[in-house]
Amino acid sequence: MMSFGENLQTIRKKNHLSQEGLAEMLGVSRQAVSKWELGDGYPEVDKLLLLSKKLNVSLDSLLGDENTAAIPEESNPSASIRIISPHEGVIISASKVMRSQQFKGGKNSPRFALYASDGKEQSPWGAQNTFLGWYRNLEDVTREIAEIQAALDAGAASYTLQYSVKCKQNLLRTIED
Repeated sequence: MMSFGENLQTIRKKNHLSQEGLAEMLGVSRQAVSKWELGDGYPEVDKLLLLSKKLNVSLDSLLGDENTAAIPEESNPSASIRIISPHEGVIISASKVMRSQQFKGGKNSPRFALYASDGKEQSPWGAQNTFLGWYRNLEDVTREIAEIQAALDAGAASYTLQYSVKCKQNLLRTIED
């Protein structure tokens, strides 16, 4: 399994970008990009989101799969559920949900993000994932995933996120609202 640094370097090179070019795109130093690729740190949440957008790649592709949780495919490969994210204004029919690795950030910054996918391959890096919401802690995002699975098992047509927190961008940082 590749680390964030290895994933970033691979994706950067596939996009024919130097460390300096990526740094300029993100408004950081080349040393910061080098540090991330060496595994000596992670960018802040706002930079991760910008990376995802600028490189047209999902955050879970950048962060790796070791900390993802999915609706088990073996139970019903065609199973999906409509997930409604009230804080983000997103509605998606999903066959898979996953959480991010823990983000480092300020005192009021969320620690985890939740994503959903319909499972359809839409890019060379796999299925594109849709951001659903931010979470304060591992317990809340894990509970959300378990409840989505329970709703799916019960045959529910939809599920509205219960434990996500409303956030806003504040001076290039994501903080709880």
